[in-house]
Amino acid sequence: MTMTQESGERSGGVFAPIKPFGALLAAMVTLAIGTSIGKSLFPHVGAAGTVAYRVGFSALFLLAIWRPWRRRYSAAEWRLFAAFGASLGLMNLCFYLSLRTVPLGIAIATEFMGPLGVALWSTRRPRDLAWLALTLVGLALLLPIEETGSRLDPAGMAFAASAGVFWALYIVLGGKLAHQHAGHSIAIAMGVAAVIVVPVGVFSANAALLDPRFIATGMVVAAVSSAIPYSLEMVALKHIPARVFGTLTSVEPAMGAVAGFLFLHELLSPRQGIAIVCVILASAGTAMTARREADPVLNELPPA
Repeated sequence: MTMTQESGERSGGVFAPIKPFGALLAAMVTLAIGTSIGKSLFPHVGAAGTVAYRVGFSALFLLAIWRPWRRRYSAAEWRLFAAFGASLGLMNLCFYLSLRTVPLGIAIATEFMGPLGVALWSTRRPRDLAWLALTLVGLALLLPIEETGSRLDPAGMAFAASAGVFWALYIVLGGKLAHQHAGHSIAIAMGVAAVIVVPVGVFSANAALLDPRFIATGMVVAAVSSAIPYSLEMVALKHIPARVFGTLTSVEPAMGAVAGFLFLHELLSPRQGIAIVCVILASAGTAMTARREADPVLNELPPA
């Protein structure tokens, strides 16, 4: 064995434990950027049309890249792929439909109850609850209560809560597919999601979806907010415990706030800054403790 090979192996050994966390962080960054870009399409093709672009083009990209049809799957595996894809598509659709009438901060926090529920389900130690409590503090501070008043649209809140349920199912079912090729899994799932979501978007937006300007933007949104982050999440799901994955995704509201500032020129208040610090500290604490233990991964969770 050469010195270069020995050095490469040592380097891989050192960084191997943090690679899944790096993949998840990259997924959240790209997702926040893609969502910011996607908001520009709302006035033109609506929420359902935006989701149709996002999921439809993502399916085409991922299927072309990974070509999952090159291998055969059992009937049981196809059923799992179908359930995973349905949860993925309905999660996206419900969340964007909620944004029509519910403020973004409220919708994100409501949807996040899904992965947080997964984290609470699998927690085992008191200090894990401490990290979750810190996460809840950050999320509570992100809620623009003083700007929204006490009345929220019931239908919008129902869509946001439904998105949370489908997000939880996405995490659990994704873990059950951890033994499969990550690229093949997400490509098939995105194809299933497209079959569900695209007809809804076509019915809602009609001919507006055929405008070349909106199609180009939709392709960018699909790549940055779905194809790339979901592929990275599948890599992370292979190695990160359920409790840890559920807590680390709490960074997404903070990522959204930063993306809003950078791309939409939304100024951050001191309260939002404190919230971001709380969420980041909780995520960092969870990641550090996770490296010292051998928790079961997501495919060992009980069925949802």
